[in-house]
Amino acid sequence: MKVPSGAAGLAAACVLAALPLHAQVPPPQAFIKNRSLTARIYLPDPANGYYRATRFDWSGQIFSLRTVRHEYFGQWFDRYDPLLHDSIMGPVEEFRSGNSALGYDEAPAGGEFVRIGVGILRKPADEPFQTFRTYEIIDPGVWRVRQGRSWVEFQHAIRPANGYAYVYRKIVRLVRQQPKLEIEHTLLNAGSKPIETSQYNHNFFVIDGLPAGPGVTVEFPFELQTVRPFTASFVRSRGKRIEIVEEIPEGSSAIGEFRGFSTGARDYDIQVEHAAAGAGVRIRGSLPLERLVFWCTRRTFCPEPYVRLSVPPGRRVSWKLTYEFYDLPASAQKGDVREGTGSR
Repeated sequence: MKVPSGAAGLAAACVLAALPLHAQVPPPQAFIKNRSLTARIYLPDPANGYYRATRFDWSGQIFSLRTVRHEYFGQWFDRYDPLLHDSIMGPVEEFRSGNSALGYDEAPAGGEFVRIGVGILRKPADEPFQTFRTYEIIDPGVWRVRQGRSWVEFQHAIRPANGYAYVYRKIVRLVRQQPKLEIEHTLLNAGSKPIETSQYNHNFFVIDGLPAGPGVTVEFPFELQTVRPFTASFVRSRGKRIEIVEEIPEGSSAIGEFRGFSTGARDYDIQVEHAAAGAGVRIRGSLPLERLVFWCTRRTFCPEPYVRLSVPPGRRVSWKLTYEFYDLPASAQKGDVREGTGSR
């Protein structure tokens, strides 16, 4: 088996080292670029995909996104297993119906339920849904992938399962001649039951391979109101900002939940900065926030913004995320000083 040379070869070699000897087939991936950005994306594949668990949407797994000076994503976990719920990198997305999955609660033991972007799964027993469990996939549906120089388009369709069916389309695009990433979504309800679901992006930021620590901030256009206080003292919320204020011990994590946002999409406007790296990114969404969670470990930090999707049979909904990457001005950096391009 021939392994590509250069960065692609290194990435493939790292993946092969993590796989069992009998399964050393490199996962399929795509490379896209514009004048300001390059991105590497794992592609959905039921047999050889990098991620084959049942929590996250399989499409749009951006495991590397680079500007001229910075890398924004990368591996943050120790143990890789393609069937492990969090063996995934980048701005990955999950669909959730309350604390469950689409059709899970109404399905009998042994029956079918749906995870959008994954397929049709089996409910093993009459028990509550477990977010982190990897369920048996009965039918992965049909994936179609198209690619251009600066974009990749994914389409996923499933057959009806207890009245639920859909055609889901996602386009990952680097905006021409700009340091911007767009993720466009369209969800068509092809079943007989309404689709009521929330969707969020986990945003596993790993900037320049540096740890999350003091100097990491996440700012919003509204005053944060605490729903669940942070579970550790190394991260805090103050005013419109979340900030990591102490070194995070290896193996520790913290989670908090907040509100304070309006019913307008203008509040889906998140500014992430890592002072030690001298890098930032502004994230904007086209739909209003429904929920806001922040989770961090020493190796990654994750603003998790949720939106609400309500799609009657035969109808569709579309939404978009925009990521704008920038360098911090020298006055905002710690350590290595680089020329900045400013922020909002």
